[in-house]
Amino acid sequence: MNPSKSGPARWEKLAHTTLASTRVFDLHSTRYRHPVRATERDFIVAHPPDWVNVVALTPDHRLVLVRQFRFGIDGFSLEIPGGVMARGEDPVVAGLRELREETGFAGTPARLLGSVHPNPAIQSNRCHFVLVEQAILSAPLEWDTDEEIEITTQPVNEVLALAHSGGITHGLVLDALFHFEKHWRKLQQ
Repeated sequence: MNPSKSGPARWEKLAHTTLASTRVFDLHSTRYRHPVRATERDFIVAHPPDWVNVVALTPDHRLVLVRQFRFGIDGFSLEIPGGVMARGEDPVVAGLRELREETGFAGTPARLLGSVHPNPAIQSNRCHFVLVEQAILSAPLEWDTDEEIEITTQPVNEVLALAHSGGITHGLVLDALFHFEKHWRKLQQ
């Protein structure tokens, strides 16, 4: 293999075909051509909407967590609140909405901690991480039809220890906690 000194080539997108449209995402077959080798190949790409995950910090330095059944793993997952964003929706607005709907908590200030591509090999969307401070229980729950959630709060350091020890396994939740941990360390100084 002869690696290029200028880095990998950007493939040229030629066309795409929708294979399926579901409630959760659209699935496309996208045809690309390599600019140097001139080879063409179809790649399968999922196009879900953007997502938001919320790190909600209570006044007594606890994080709001949700535990729910996840169909992908056929089991329960300990997570932070989050969900699907509407097209064009501001991540902070979406985060405040998801926090309130799933847990009944609300708070201010709220700000964007960061954003990532969940799996750029096969997905086109982004996941945004929102920090909500001074989160207090203040609203009725508004679960989606398929949601059934256990809501808890735990001390920040216990949640971070769970994240580091494998007690939390959701990759995007770990990413959000990683972004939050820098902020938390500054608050502790």
